[in-house]
This record gives sequence, structure tokens and C-alpha cells, in this order.
Amino acid sequence: MSKLLKTRYSLYIMKKVIVTGTAGFIGFHLAKKLLNQGYEVIGIDNLNDYYDVRIKEARNKILKKNKNYTFKKINICEYDKLHDECKNHKCDMIVHLAAQAGVRHSIENPHVYGTSNVCGTLNIFEIARQHKIPKVVYASSSSVYGGNKKVPFSEKDNVDMPVSLYAATKKANELKAHAYSHLYGINMTGLRFFTVYGPYGRPDMAAYIFVKNLFENKPIKIFNHGDMERDFTYVDDIVNGIICAMNKDHKCEIFNLGNSRPEKLMDFVGLLEKHCGKKAIKEFHPMQAGDVKKTHACLKKTKEMLEWEPTTNLDEGLKKFVDWYKEYHKIKV
Repeated sequence: MSKLLKTRYSLYIMKKVIVTGTAGFIGFHLAKKLLNQGYEVIGIDNLNDYYDVRIKEARNKILKKNKNYTFKKINICEYDKLHDECKNHKCDMIVHLAAQAGVRHSIENPHVYGTSNVCGTLNIFEIARQHKIPKVVYASSSSVYGGNKKVPFSEKDNVDMPVSLYAATKKANELKAHAYSHLYGINMTGLRFFTVYGPYGRPDMAAYIFVKNLFENKPIKIFNHGDMERDFTYVDDIVNGIICAMNKDHKCEIFNLGNSRPEKLMDFVGLLEKHCGKKAIKEFHPMQAGDVKKTHACLKKTKEMLEWEPTTNLDEGLKKFVDWYKEYHKIKV
């Protein structure tokens, strides 16, 4: 076999990856791009009903059209099922995105977060150890920065004071990743996502809720009386960041994936009004428990070590989201 053919063969056999949460928002977009790039993707998701399962099924239906996608309906808390499934696949990497999402939901349903986010992630790390999978890229969150006043948020900042249980579970996973990397030599890369939005987005997120209520002529709830800023990040940029992390070998690192451009909440609403062609009915409310006033990602480390930076501005990204929403929900304006 020629050196060139050996190289091509080596690249081919390295393209089998387990992705957890493929029926979820980010997992779907990542799996779709990986499949388009020639990867074989083993998708794991339990299709839970935290939000409307129909959008999860719609995402999964698109992925299933690709012959290189294998879907397994498994809860990551079910270790034996994960273990049995992984025996059937020799994979080179796990991208772990499955989690119980939602900062506010964690206040009302704490045990779900302890089970899914903490125990479930432990199971994924154990699967990597037991099956000698050398690399795990896993989702963390900007929420770990809590009420930090210093901006932009840097990976060097202290994150020992979370303001929500959701954030605490994500911080716990970062600590577990460090232990597994140290003890077993698994390459662990954690990615702190900053307010991701885009087509096929989560119905519990602001962009989806606001657009839905705009088209249904219902009020939108604006918290902290509108005095909030978010580092909104378009999903395609996030996916590109994940792939950059997949293509780099780090013993144990954490990176911010954000737009590094905080946007005022009222400007965000204004852009949605523009792209929907409707004026919002606004209801102003105090700050919610577990929420923070501002998020802002420092990307210095990410740009240097992952060679990644975002390319989609908020106006462009929200137009794409609204266009998708109208098509998906068959809205005629």
C-alpha cells in the first residue's frame, strides 16, 4: 500500500465519532456537518420531553437520511446500555453535548440536573475510560461565570460561585474532566458556550419564545426591565468551534465559544421586530432568580489555541433564524 493510500486509509478510520445529544439543538447541527464532511456518527439521545419532542424528532429525521448516521435512543444515565452499545463501535472520540438544559428550570427541578448532568456525564467519561477512547470534547456553559463582575469572562477567572444549579453541574463536570485526564490520560476539552441561537433552536430560549409570541400577537416578557446584555452566538459558529476542538489535541483545556460582542436585550428585541415585520407587546419584569445581567466571552485563548473566531453578526443570524421559523411553522406574512 502506497504512503498516500495509507494516509487516506488512516484518515478514513479516524472518522467515527460518538455524539451525545444529536436530537438536541447544537448536537443536531454538529452531527449534520460532520456527516456532510464524511464522518460516521453514532448519535445518542433519549428524546426527553423537556420541550416539544416534535422538533427533536424533526432534527433526528433529517440526520437519519444519511447512511453514515446510526441513532440509539439511550439515556446517558443508563450506564449498562451505553456500555453495551459502545462495545459495537470502535470510536476515536466522544463529543458529549447531551444534558438537561435550562438555567431557570434547574431551580424547580434540581434532581433532574444532578442525575442527567452530573451522573450522566460521569457515565460518558467512564465509557471513554473503559473503551479506551482517547479524546472527549464536552459542553460546558458560560453560566459557570455566575455573577462575575469582571468582563470579558476569561477561562482564567475564578468560577467557584455559581448562581444556579445548572451552572454548578457544569462546573462539576469540568472538575471531573480534569480528574479523568490526570488519572487516565484521556484528552479532555471543555467548551463554554455563550447563548447559542439559530435554526432548529430550542423553544425555551429567548429568540424562539419572542418570535413565537410576536407572530401570535402575545406579550413578550423582558426581565430586569430590559437592562441586560448577552453574548449571542450563532449556531454555525459554535459548530465550527467544536470541530476546531475535535481537530486539536489538548491534555485538559477549557475554551470560551462566544461572539465576544455583548448585545443589549432591547436591541435584540428590535432586530427580531425588524425581521418579523411586527411590533412586540412588551411586558417588563424584575430579574429572575439564577439569571445574570451580562455575559461577554474573552476569546484570546480560543483564537490562539483553537484558531477559531465567530463570523456571524446578530442581525444576520437573527434573520436566518426568523426565516427558518416562518418556513418551519408555515407562517405566511
